[in-house]
Amino acid sequence: MSGQAVLTAMLPEHLLLLGLVVVILMAIAGSAARAALPVATLFVAAAAVAAARLSFDGYAAAPFAGHLSVDPATLLAKALVLSLALPVLLMARDEFDGAEFPALLLSSLYGVGLMLSADSFPTLFLGLEIMSLPVYVLVLLAYQRPQSAEAALKYLVLGGTATAMFLMGVSLLYGASGSMKFAAFGQALGAADPMARAAVVLVILAFFLKAAIVPFHAWAPDAYEGASVPVTAYMAVIVKAGVLLAAVRVFGGSSLSAPLLQLMVALPLLSIVWGNLAAMRQPSLRRMIAYSSIAHAGYLFYALLGAPQGRLQAVTFYLLAYGLLNLLVFAALPSAPDDRQRDRLDNLKGLFHRAPFAALMIGIAMLSLAGIPPFPGNVAKFMIFKNVIAAGYTAYAVLGLVGSYLGIYFYLRVIQFMFMSPDAAVQAAPPRRFALGATLACLAATAWLSVFPGSLIARL
Repeated sequence: MSGQAVLTAMLPEHLLLLGLVVVILMAIAGSAARAALPVATLFVAAAAVAAARLSFDGYAAAPFAGHLSVDPATLLAKALVLSLALPVLLMARDEFDGAEFPALLLSSLYGVGLMLSADSFPTLFLGLEIMSLPVYVLVLLAYQRPQSAEAALKYLVLGGTATAMFLMGVSLLYGASGSMKFAAFGQALGAADPMARAAVVLVILAFFLKAAIVPFHAWAPDAYEGASVPVTAYMAVIVKAGVLLAAVRVFGGSSLSAPLLQLMVALPLLSIVWGNLAAMRQPSLRRMIAYSSIAHAGYLFYALLGAPQGRLQAVTFYLLAYGLLNLLVFAALPSAPDDRQRDRLDNLKGLFHRAPFAALMIGIAMLSLAGIPPFPGNVAKFMIFKNVIAAGYTAYAVLGLVGSYLGIYFYLRVIQFMFMSPDAAVQAAPPRRFALGATLACLAATAWLSVFPGSLIARL
């Protein structure tokens, strides 16, 4: 493969790397560090545009055959994930100064890009660690409450556990097949060899831990609550998108069979039920979102039950809808002098009387996350369960749908707090200019996705 092809195929990653170098040089310069966030935003936007342009041109290449390749669908998914990082960067401009946040975020996004293009487990491992390591630091970066240190430590330890499980699974796969390419994983899915089966289970459990599937979810509520709002938004949206899209790439065109099928049904279904039930009792908005994300991870892994040709389409659309609405919640959330006070659900009571626009935005997000039509969350869930039914797993789809109805309660509870409860006594806080821009961007994208979902579905 020529150098020109390598440069073109990895153009989004090269732009992110160039942005990282520029941000680090600005930090060294010192006086220009405050401009690091706008510069990082510019480079992330350029990377997203480059990925989208290559996708629209139908570009496909394998710069490192057997290890890394791109095609139009992969590039479009990469463009959408990078676009979801832009509202995070806008929100961060109201809360961070200096170059630390943008440097860590650009590093993590580079890892996400590698994961979405990987064709082998060494490349996937490299991307997974490059994505994860900066996030451990990001949780601690805005040390706003004592729990931040504990949350970061728990995230680090359990993240290391996921890495160990992943590497053990890959080593067993290599021992069983002599290959570390994703094609060997697909063959191992139906193998009778105990070593191959153990390899498959360990790799899947590592994905479950990274995506916070029950019972591997303990890190998520603490990490989401302990981190600052932009970091929580990044973990809930970008990290989850990277992990799920990588899982779809690993499974490729392989179909599931027993007993692996039961594992892929039981734990995601348990996550749907437990995530929705646990979210009902949370006094913290971020912990509620954490348990909501556990339930949504269950829906997303359900997509792997469907026909292989529809997985990427369903997962990418779901992640875009889910990501936009989560970002809309965090961007519209009013600021407060105290982080703990800002995070309490009780302080959303009467929000419509204090900040009607913020209440409307959060209300739209809650309705869509609950799967209420005509919002895009309804289309996203429909696509997931339609594929599951089309694959012949009607009973599993019905169980998942019944579990999803449990989530309606706590989403509507937030709306009831904002619109039908007496006004809470909340101290006024300064407006967040850049968060307003992120809110409007997410609202516009949500409106487009609600009215024209077919345009994206067809391209995927």
